[in-house]
Amino acid sequence: MVAAAPLPLPAAALMAVAAGLALLVAFPPYGVWPLAPVGVALLAAAAHRRRLRAGAGLGFLTGVALFAPLLAWTNLHTGYLPWVLLSLLQAGYLALLGMATAWVSPLADRGRWAWPALTGLLWVGQEALRDRTPFGGFPWGRLAFSQDSSPLLRLAALGGAPLVTFAVALVGGLLVTAVWRGWVAARTTARSDGPSAARWAPVAAPAALAVALTAASLLVPVAVTGGGDTVTVAIVQGNVPRLGLDFNAQRQAVLNNHVDATLLLAAQVTAGVQRQPDLVVWPENSSDIDPLRNPTAGARISQAADAVRAPILVGAVLQGPGAGQVRNVGILWRPGTGPDLGQLYAKRHPVPFAEYVPLRDVARMVSDKVDLIRSDFVAGSTPGVVRAGPTVLGDVICFEVAYDEVVRDTVTGGAQLLVVQTNNATFNVAEARQQLAMVRLRAVEHGRPALMASTVGVSGFVAPDGRVSDATGFNTREVVVRQMRLDGGRTLATRLGWWPEVALAGLAAAALVGAAVLRRRQRVMPG
Repeated sequence: MVAAAPLPLPAAALMAVAAGLALLVAFPPYGVWPLAPVGVALLAAAAHRRRLRAGAGLGFLTGVALFAPLLAWTNLHTGYLPWVLLSLLQAGYLALLGMATAWVSPLADRGRWAWPALTGLLWVGQEALRDRTPFGGFPWGRLAFSQDSSPLLRLAALGGAPLVTFAVALVGGLLVTAVWRGWVAARTTARSDGPSAARWAPVAAPAALAVALTAASLLVPVAVTGGGDTVTVAIVQGNVPRLGLDFNAQRQAVLNNHVDATLLLAAQVTAGVQRQPDLVVWPENSSDIDPLRNPTAGARISQAADAVRAPILVGAVLQGPGAGQVRNVGILWRPGTGPDLGQLYAKRHPVPFAEYVPLRDVARMVSDKVDLIRSDFVAGSTPGVVRAGPTVLGDVICFEVAYDEVVRDTVTGGAQLLVVQTNNATFNVAEARQQLAMVRLRAVEHGRPALMASTVGVSGFVAPDGRVSDATGFNTREVVVRQMRLDGGRTLATRLGWWPEVALAGLAAAALVGAAVLRRRQRVMPG
């Protein structure tokens, strides 16, 4: 590399904002996945060789440009302040990434291929931190979740979401290396007697490798269908009378919607116009009336299960176990016998400030909407392995699909079919499509057929290779039925678990230490 100077700060600031916007457009509902590595490259170039404070500021600009619009669905019914605070918190992690990028600049300058690898490692390290802190983390907006239609999605079968993120950022690092070296070569050529093809070789090599890496991902084998028995599954999307936070006040109507839609399905089965399901899946919050304590609610669900002659996985809110506590559960409701309490999954990762309120007095100063959560949801302690007759389900509820270990625990527990029960009634179609992208990654990661059942949409089935079938509309009542072939094998990603992330994050930490050593040596060198 030639000059030791960074890019001019105004240009770097514009690039940082452009980086956030490019990353945003890579995610659903836009889904222009090639822009994810472009966004990575823009931030890497903007923060390269800068002072730490400037690197942090540029990373923060990228974070705001990405997260403010990406998380806009959080302000639909809670006011602007919680959305602003969440967006700024997430942007803070990209500020750390920008600072780290500036910090490792001496290492990036030291070797031709160091910059791409460092870029990939730092992104994985940043996401590992963001996915866990504070209050259990918020993994929304991981690079891997922007690749649901990309060849790089197949890498999830080898190393899960962390490997996909690493690959996206590595491609971005290759792009910035090529462009930066092209800029350097152009300046050098302009000062020399004439053009030299040799000067452009370092430009072509990383650019070609970025394309080759993306294309080579198509060679990673993934299951197209499962290899086991076939099961017929119905998703019931009952819809709600009104979108918004008051969906809970409509809980009897929401339950009735799901019962009535299931009764209609039963009538179609009897008439021979629809296949007999082996399993029916209702979404999260389909019965916010505790059906174990309310005889009327329980009787309505039993009516639906008896009519359709299949067990129903019901998303319910149960009172207890203690006073003032509730649980968000998936419970299997069998025809003829009713609730099977042995096949009940309680959500393990309740959402802070949505299902429980830490620091309630402080949170109330931010928004009085926290008092809509009168009872804190209690976390379950066991993975969502539900044995539903012909199949073993891996049940995860709503945002849990974003957490690697929550999904993996169901597969290692024997799940043959991944089920995501969710309620998007307080959000919008953009949030629902972002969540469906996560389901697609999980299907590939674990080689399992999967489905997402939502109160209002989007619901649908996902094959083990990530393809979506029978996706429903948003804010509609729909029932979709599909035959799915089960699978009991394990991908390399399932077997490795969290080790790819540990290894990559560990290398990121080592890079930070290595940069510190190199900086110290450079300071003590004479001249």
